[in-house]
Amino acid sequence: MSLFENTIRQMRNAAQIMKLDPHVEAHLSSPQRILEVSVPVHMDNGSVRVFKGFRVQHCNARGPYKGGIRFHPQVDMEEVKALATWMTMKCSVVGIPLGGGKGGVIVDPRELSERELEQLSRTYIRAIEPLIGPEKDVPAPDVYTNPKIMAWMADEYSMLQRRNKLGVVTGKPLSVGGSEGRGEATSQGGMYVLEEALKELGKNPSEMTVVIQGFGNAGANVAHMMEDAGYKVVGVSDSKGALYCKEGLHPREAISCKMEKGTVTECSVAGIQKTGDCCKVITNEELLEVECDVLVLSALENQVTKDNAANVKASIILELANGPTTPEADEILREKGVMVIPDILANAGGVTVSYFELVQNEANFYWSAEEVQERLIRIMVEAWQAVSETAKKHNATLREAAFIVALKRLEEAMLARGW
Repeated sequence: MSLFENTIRQMRNAAQIMKLDPHVEAHLSSPQRILEVSVPVHMDNGSVRVFKGFRVQHCNARGPYKGGIRFHPQVDMEEVKALATWMTMKCSVVGIPLGGGKGGVIVDPRELSERELEQLSRTYIRAIEPLIGPEKDVPAPDVYTNPKIMAWMADEYSMLQRRNKLGVVTGKPLSVGGSEGRGEATSQGGMYVLEEALKELGKNPSEMTVVIQGFGNAGANVAHMMEDAGYKVVGVSDSKGALYCKEGLHPREAISCKMEKGTVTECSVAGIQKTGDCCKVITNEELLEVECDVLVLSALENQVTKDNAANVKASIILELANGPTTPEADEILREKGVMVIPDILANAGGVTVSYFELVQNEANFYWSAEEVQERLIRIMVEAWQAVSETAKKHNATLREAAFIVALKRLEEAMLARGW
């Protein structure tokens, strides 16, 4: 089953519980628009390479399409369709007036020079320019894209429009219209939701051990946030492997070591551990099965599956990545009593602060970091409360409840518009 089919299955499970209007379900089962483009780049060696790119616009019933652009060698249309659909649900579950979109280019950006990467970014934006804009579709960073790339894209679009339109993308540097708090927003939003979940469970962060799969932007940020909040981080990983430190590790030292040596697996004897013996190098697969209270999934899709879900020993899973748990794994985790805080809620802090950035760009009036955090925590806490109450009302999982909350809002908007 493809990632997109998994997404539709999640939606239909919730639709059945809430008795969603069948016309609305039919609309949401397919993207409204799919664009495939060719992205030619003049390489440094004089050759021309043509990369394939995508932009999928899923649903704009509640506002302009919104969603990231990923540069990754494994990008494909089914993945982008799934991510666009999740974005529709994510924006709806936190109540922001945006729809869902997603984009990608099949490329390994690590193999490109900076000049080639800039040309790729600008050419891709030229290819999708007719379909995007602050009132139409607003891209953002995703896997292997970053604020610098967003600045190039905003500049290219502005040149095409012959005026500054910085709100065409979010996740930009502060110097060109970025928002305070955007870089850590995904992790911070997840922390706010996790804190609310622990309050309901009567748990104290200082009593909780944590494993973090994925040590990119979201994973690294949440690691040091958790250390500051009193959690004991016992395991981390990147694409090359994992570290497990039974007595705990220092996330900041682990991040510094990874930046210096290229992977956390080279950091087992670098003073990363808090006490006890040196950290143990294990595989990413083994890390998912480590004894812990909270498992943070901040890598890629389809990490917890029917093949390993029964071996997961965490009591709470926090999904900072998109689609890290398959539907079959969800059923196993439900039977085990594992609380899964789903991606469309847990990682919605990123798109929420992206929305803040868009609002600030359009108003040309910018907020302080404190103002951003005040607005973010209010939205995330209210979203958690709505999802938690819905889960109890329907005796549903948190994922089903999050979809129900999102679908109810989409249903109201679509029926009001006569769709």
